[in-house]
Amino acid sequence: MTDTTIVPAIELGAVHFIGIGGAGMSGIARIMVMNGIRVSGSDAKDSAVVEVLRTLGATVHIGHAADNLGDADTLVVSSAIRKDNPELVEAQRRGLRILHRSGALASLMIGRRTVAVAGTHGKTTTTSMTTVALQACELDPSFVIGGVLSTTGTNAHLGTGDVFVAEADESDGSFLLYEPTIGILTNVEADHLDHYGTAEAVTEAFDEFCAGIGRRGGTVIACADDPGSAAVALRAREQGTAVLLYGLSESADLRLTGLESRLGVDFVLEIPGREQGLPVSLRQPGTHNALNASAAIAVAHALDADVEAAARGLAEYGGTRRRFEEKGMAAGVRVIDDYAHHPTEVTAVLSAARGVVTESGRVWAIFQPHLYSRTMEFRAEFGQALGLADEVVVLDIFPAREDPVPGITGAIVAETVPHEHVTYLESFAEAVPFVAQRVRPGDLVLTVGAGDVTILGPELLAALEN
Repeated sequence: MTDTTIVPAIELGAVHFIGIGGAGMSGIARIMVMNGIRVSGSDAKDSAVVEVLRTLGATVHIGHAADNLGDADTLVVSSAIRKDNPELVEAQRRGLRILHRSGALASLMIGRRTVAVAGTHGKTTTTSMTTVALQACELDPSFVIGGVLSTTGTNAHLGTGDVFVAEADESDGSFLLYEPTIGILTNVEADHLDHYGTAEAVTEAFDEFCAGIGRRGGTVIACADDPGSAAVALRAREQGTAVLLYGLSESADLRLTGLESRLGVDFVLEIPGREQGLPVSLRQPGTHNALNASAAIAVAHALDADVEAAARGLAEYGGTRRRFEEKGMAAGVRVIDDYAHHPTEVTAVLSAARGVVTESGRVWAIFQPHLYSRTMEFRAEFGQALGLADEVVVLDIFPAREDPVPGITGAIVAETVPHEHVTYLESFAEAVPFVAQRVRPGDLVLTVGAGDVTILGPELLAALEN
């Protein structure tokens, strides 16, 4: 059991992280080090992120062992850490304070105006855009993002301002530990049913998240175009919570008009109290990115910051790694990598790809399903989403924290794709030669998924160059 009591980070003593190199953990560890807290940790393998933490002053061990704890006072874990992890077992034996990752993050938020970005999809991009927008407003926010900003190469920063921007992961319900001043709902759909059990339970968690914001006199910013987030936000409004809706819908308080998308996206955002619409231009394509940027500008508006400065900052936003990230071009073939691992996300990224591919080019999707439970639950929806690609390659499942389930493989996704241009490859190693032999100039290849499919982009480019 983890301790849900939230205390200021400075009171945690020496802090040890299991899985310190992970996207979420590394950001929290980075800010703790910058706060002068003694930080140690362990990870399964070395990485550039781990090396940066060492450079900052953290002690990081490769591999897990009880001795790695040293004289730590607090242990930080995530839901991915197994109960028999030797460091967790040793911390329990010693009676150390054990915090879930979200509890450690909440300890850093104390005393700041927190913007928590929640939702089933788009959290990382929206958190990144909100950070960039508020930086342009000269608020110098602290931030922890579940991805790396391409322009700065970092996922966390200890700012001098009083605003803290954080991604609020709902996967295990722990986002309810946060006490934000502003909460963003990008969308609300069924996901993580291995934890919640039902779609109704997912919605109830978001209802509780918004109710807490309302009790503290904060503001909920929600997408009017998504039925799930709109319904949650409107229920919160009925209970007296301040709500700002954004989107293309006529019911939106901040409404997008004149949307044009090709290599990037341009639109005008109508904002309450502003006579003229605010022109917004992004380098990133797709309606979903226009919505994410609108949420970021809505935060600036709610904080009484300069929305024009926010828009200027977003015009320079260079993206987040693994979010429609351009990997390069070889032999006339463009390769892009994306973290999409839910059917709605896959639909969004393939729709964006369709908008940037040449008229004669084809969209290829190399898709790696993530988690056995998610694949079982959404196999038909994944198939329909992948049907937007001209050519589909489905790999086997990236298990992450789950044990294999007999009979559940990527094949059950491939068989639901509604056209014949789909191939299931049981061997990961077959993907690059298979695609390299079949692509032609003008094609766009997307590597899609939350697992190690990301390594295939550079390998494909190398194969094409040769």
